[in-house]
Amino acid sequence: MRPLPGGHFGPAELRLAMAAPRPAAGLTSEWRLVDGLRTHTRRSTTPGTGAPPVVLVHGLAVSHRYLTPLAVALATTHPVYVPDLPGFGLTEHPDGAYDVHRHAAHLAAWLAAYRLPPVCLLGHSFGAEVAAALAANHPDAVRALVLAGPTSDPSARSRRGLFGRWLVDCLREAPLQAPILVRDVWNARPWRVFATVSHSVRNPIERDLVRVSAPTLVVTGGRDPVVPAPWRDEATRLVPDASLVVVPGVAHNVVTTAPTQVADACRRLLAPQPALSDR
Repeated sequence: MRPLPGGHFGPAELRLAMAAPRPAAGLTSEWRLVDGLRTHTRRSTTPGTGAPPVVLVHGLAVSHRYLTPLAVALATTHPVYVPDLPGFGLTEHPDGAYDVHRHAAHLAAWLAAYRLPPVCLLGHSFGAEVAAALAANHPDAVRALVLAGPTSDPSARSRRGLFGRWLVDCLREAPLQAPILVRDVWNARPWRVFATVSHSVRNPIERDLVRVSAPTLVVTGGRDPVVPAPWRDEATRLVPDASLVVVPGVAHNVVTTAPTQVADACRRLLAPQPALSDR
């Protein structure tokens, strides 16, 4: 069977993504006060494996919703947490739109509020910028880092360049993702999305990538126009300890339309390494 363009995302996945705050597929919603903001988190139950927690960080126009397929895929082996960043999803709106490093500071405060051990931090798109900043500035909090479709490519680091690539990506994505995007933009408000795009294109992610000390995985879709091959290779090279996984046939939302492949790549990153004496 020929795969759907942009990967698979069907009616069942859409219903699950839109379920919050109702419990669904082992995921529940909760709110905690973090830096004065009522912050929503979608989380799984603890699977009892002793595996480290995985924290998923969404992109700039979206929320926990489109990360739900990946959260479910990972939850069989890892505790999974999917916080909504300030102003997005079901988290309270702050005054103004946070830039990358202010989002990273909020996420660091969120980690402290949950008292989590060092986590596997996975950020997608703009969320990868936030995750890279957090890993660079708070290395003790991050056991491993996954940068999925990291923005933004220096060769298109402008609002026009980024929007142009996103428009191309829309033609390559599974169509049923559209209702999630509409809901998320409504929750965030279009002005906040536009302001966050401006913050993204002013953020030189390279400065954070070279300071990341955690083992890192860069994951992209093979048909991702937002993160083309030269930029994904460069981002991987900049991190001192990084490897690259490319999922064939998938566009920018690799975490949504190829959750099993991304979850498996995360598990390989987190698998205990054999001692030298065992090799």
